[in-house]
Amino acid sequence: MPRVGGTGGFSVKRAVLLLAHGTPETVAEIPEYLRNVVSGRPMPQHVVGEIQHRYSLIGEPKGHSPLTDLSMEQAQLLEMELAKSDEPLKVYLGMRNWRPYIADVVKQMRADGVEEAAVICLAPQNSRTSVGLYRRAVLAEAGGMRIDFLEGWADEPLLADAFAERLRTAYAKLKAQVDGPVPVLFTAHSVPTRTVQPQEAQEGQPKMWPAAAGPDPYADDARRTAEVVAERVPEIEHWVFAFQSQGASGGPWIGPTVEETLTGLAADGVKAVLLQPVGFLCDHVEILYDIDIAFREYAAGKGIRLERPESLNGSPLLTKALEKLARQGLERLVHQD
Repeated sequence: MPRVGGTGGFSVKRAVLLLAHGTPETVAEIPEYLRNVVSGRPMPQHVVGEIQHRYSLIGEPKGHSPLTDLSMEQAQLLEMELAKSDEPLKVYLGMRNWRPYIADVVKQMRADGVEEAAVICLAPQNSRTSVGLYRRAVLAEAGGMRIDFLEGWADEPLLADAFAERLRTAYAKLKAQVDGPVPVLFTAHSVPTRTVQPQEAQEGQPKMWPAAAGPDPYADDARRTAEVVAERVPEIEHWVFAFQSQGASGGPWIGPTVEETLTGLAADGVKAVLLQPVGFLCDHVEILYDIDIAFREYAAGKGIRLERPESLNGSPLLTKALEKLARQGLERLVHQD
């Protein structure tokens, strides 16, 4: 039976926690934010300056990343959707690298009397390193709170429907404006190669997961999301996949890169490309700068027009996907009793 009480009609014992990467509110806060991202390790000043420059070119007003605002909106929309049921649930939002920090939010949940929580990362593709950091941050403060932590949801049908809805509209528009093929380029954020290799291949690195677990699922998860989205838009004649936004840290990052892929498409005579990032659920610097500015300029230099669909942001289908996942997580906790 639903356990309801307290203020606002919410269940006082069960809740939902969404986790996001987080981003600073202003350009001036970027050095502090980057220290969080790299766990306090020194970062060259030219790298800090370049990231500040990129942030200065995006947002409204300029220099304001919308990621936190949009993540908050996604949490609010989910809470509104959950309120339509017999068990309204409060939805909390915690950020890994910025305020409100995960640790502070989990402490607040415990203070509010939450005993059980479904926890969902707003990053559908599971990487044991990045998603693993989210998990450890939650469990470190959970105390006696019972947690269902969703490791990944790369092929969730409603997520694919949400991306396909945006893609279908943008594809039809671009096809009507250009003469010739319009391939779709799906992307997800790249990660350092060392973070997705089996433990045996990381001699001297801290142990992040059991060696027997094998390769990290992230790259396969990212491509799987692209596949299930493409299946829903059969009018697409051709699609490819690349990893974007490789970082400045030492060592190789997984590819192929967007730049390599665009160069290959240009060599094939392609004049227009629709780029859909399937690893991001809302607008932020990797979309508003990396795609809308840097990749668009690179493509133009190769004679290619590059466009992208609208980001999911407040997509009703995304909200439905999150509601489904939250309910499933809480149901799993029931069956663990």
